[in-house]
Amino acid sequence: MFEIVRAVFPDDLKDVLDLYREYIDSTSVDLSFQDNEQEFNLLPEKYSFEESKIFLLKKDSKSIGCAAFRKLDDAVCEMKRVYIRPSARGSNQGAKLVDRVLQEAVISGYKKICLDVLPEFKTALRLYKSYGFVEHSPVTNNPVPGTHFMGLNLEGYSKKLQRTSR
Repeated sequence: MFEIVRAVFPDDLKDVLDLYREYIDSTSVDLSFQDNEQEFNLLPEKYSFEESKIFLLKKDSKSIGCAAFRKLDDAVCEMKRVYIRPSARGSNQGAKLVDRVLQEAVISGYKKICLDVLPEFKTALRLYKSYGFVEHSPVTNNPVPGTHFMGLNLEGYSKKLQRTSR
């Protein structure tokens, strides 16, 4: 059985870091420009509040995926680190993680969510486009050629959520 839970620190730190490192190792490009180790050291501080959250996808209590959003300013957040282990792909769980991030971003009061997608992640790009993400100016530094910078107006997504929850 799959479930999505919010990561709680320090309890879930190892699972989050294992998934984040696996994600980084899965890319064909050097992501050292992200200064990942510094980010990893600050995860409990940055993601323990309502404006920035990490979620774990679990199957039978084992973490097999993750997704997060973090505050950029009072109106805009960034979706980060959407990753599912290869053994669990193809089960529509990526969409469920994205749904959870979008719902929580709306609850947290954000009006827009942005992200960047490496060119090799074509399935992720299709998924984001299916939610209505469109090309957007970069909100973070990503010098990888061909990276897609995208954004989604959450007010429109919020209305869609309200219609489907009736």
